[in-house]
Amino acid sequence: MKVALAADHGGYDLKEEIKQYLDSVGISYEDFGCTCEQSVDYPDYALPVAEKVAEGQFDRGILVCGTGIGMSIAANKVKGIRCALVHDCFTAKATREHNDSNVLAMGARVIGPGLALEIVKLWLGTEFEGGRHMRRVEKITEIENKQ
Repeated sequence: MKVALAADHGGYDLKEEIKQYLDSVGISYEDFGCTCEQSVDYPDYALPVAEKVAEGQFDRGILVCGTGIGMSIAANKVKGIRCALVHDCFTAKATREHNDSNVLAMGARVIGPGLALEIVKLWLGTEFEGGRHMRRVEKITEIENKQ
């Protein structure tokens, strides 16, 4: 698995902790920034991750900002992206099983690093169930294709 990773200034510290986790379990990733806690604009970091995942260069993407909201909105503007804003383990698992989410967004000011790392672990380790859920994901794709 190959993961694209990015954060704005509000998510920088948590992004660094996620990188340590990915290193510890041998998951390949590329960090698309930011590189410090100085104020930056989250769309500038959400876009390259979303584009690389949509193009198939990465299997999944992880985005972190203060709330996760801005990153998820920006990422979901890219065709083919199903970015889920997640702050608990139940929805981390459900969004993979039912929605085949390919980008995870989290808010560093909403959850602590312990829970965030559990979410990342669960989200990366959960497969899409397919079946009746595939029909629903295909309908999302149809909506995208009309726009």
